[in-house]
Amino acid sequence: MWPVSDNARPLAVPGSKGNHNTFGKGVPVSELLAFDDEPEPRTALWHACMRVPTAAPSDSVTAVLSDMATKRYDCASVVAVLVAGRLVGVASIERMFGAPGCAALRDVMDPNPPAVRPDTHQERAAWQAVQHGEPGLAVVDDDGRFRGLIAPQQLLTVLLQEHEEDLSRLGGFLHSVETTRETSVESVRRRLWHRVPWLLVGLLGAMVSAVFMAAFEVTLEANVAVAYFIPGIVYLADAVGTQTETLAIRGLSVGVGIRRIVRREALTGLSVGALLGAVMLPVVSLMTGDTMLAVAVAAAVLAASAIATIVAMVLPWLLQRLGKDPAFGSGPLATVVQDLLSIMIYFAAVTALVG
Repeated sequence: MWPVSDNARPLAVPGSKGNHNTFGKGVPVSELLAFDDEPEPRTALWHACMRVPTAAPSDSVTAVLSDMATKRYDCASVVAVLVAGRLVGVASIERMFGAPGCAALRDVMDPNPPAVRPDTHQERAAWQAVQHGEPGLAVVDDDGRFRGLIAPQQLLTVLLQEHEEDLSRLGGFLHSVETTRETSVESVRRRLWHRVPWLLVGLLGAMVSAVFMAAFEVTLEANVAVAYFIPGIVYLADAVGTQTETLAIRGLSVGVGIRRIVRREALTGLSVGALLGAVMLPVVSLMTGDTMLAVAVAAAVLAASAIATIVAMVLPWLLQRLGKDPAFGSGPLATVVQDLLSIMIYFAAVTALVG
């Protein structure tokens, strides 16, 4: 049998008592598929049909088709071939109709059908069915017991649902397609409610920046050239942080956690800062004729870029843990934090190196 993945969970089969197909050593399907627990949502077992045709490998194809004509099934695209309740193959209706009159199911069945365990996630289950081209996907437990069949139309529904969710999350990291649509068509009042609080935080940060720069008024008066590079340092830190923030939110939207990117992204931010600082050092030195100021600017660019990368990863992660949408809050909040830190780093470097 095709290897299965993930752990199994038993289930209570609603409506299975009405199905009394007695192929396979005379055991009714209702007994073969009777379990105790409820299936988890969005798992393979959640989508599986229980009222499906079953038979034994030695049963005649003609007899199975005749019996199927007298019963109703939730899905009859394939016949599950069982031995003592365990799946040993599946036979598609197309193969059965094309079989000779004396053929048994073992002659037309696929002995290695695709199969998944009951708690396999629905997207993974649908992908496996597509990869193997069968008209249905069997669900079996750890012991190989047949638990049901996911019908082709259900597989299409799962694929469409997962496709829409992936697109919505990539576009804005919202928890569902419905949330995405609501956000797109919501009223002006709701739009203001989602956005203005974060922008007010940005306004507060701007006021703090102004107060902080006023504290260095003496330094700025003594050396006006110090002020020339504040906008550039702030912009570069914001740009580096925005790149990391976009990557982090995109990763969160498709299930890639911050831990998986933090090391490489932190090294990237440090490397970018070193390269930008190396470029700034000779340029500032030529512009101002002040080597120590050039060193201060280069050091500030290096430190601000490295720290902006960390801030851009921490804030989306924190907002996600708090149940907020990072797409709304990360940008304004990260900008405020990065701007304040960049100014503080720059003036600290100027104070230490220039005096």
